[in-house]
Amino acid sequence: MEKLVKNEQFQKIYNFGKKGYGYYSLIFFVKNNLEYNRCGFVVSKKIGNAVCRNRLKRLFRECYRINEENIKTGYDLIFVGKKNAGEKFKKLKYQEMENDIKKILKKSGLMAN
Repeated sequence: MEKLVKNEQFQKIYNFGKKGYGYYSLIFFVKNNLEYNRCGFVVSKKIGNAVCRNRLKRLFRECYRINEENIKTGYDLIFVGKKNAGEKFKKLKYQEMENDIKKILKKSGLMAN
């Protein structure tokens, strides 16, 4: 998995990309004309403390890693945590997060299968 690191990469996706909404997260995406996906994982300080933010980013990364072969290639993706996830982060199970992300990817047409 390639990472998005520069602010200009994130701004391009936020400004020109499309959005998919879920209960716990948002996914911004745009075609990148490469043969692989690049990902960014964002959780705002408004969501919670460092423990909360890091747990949510770990859940996002794990969901992406496990489902990577089912996601279409050639996209830049940004996974953004929502306040609902921050409020529930101690009880939030991986399976709930994965179902939410899969639902968004299917609605957005990013799932290969």
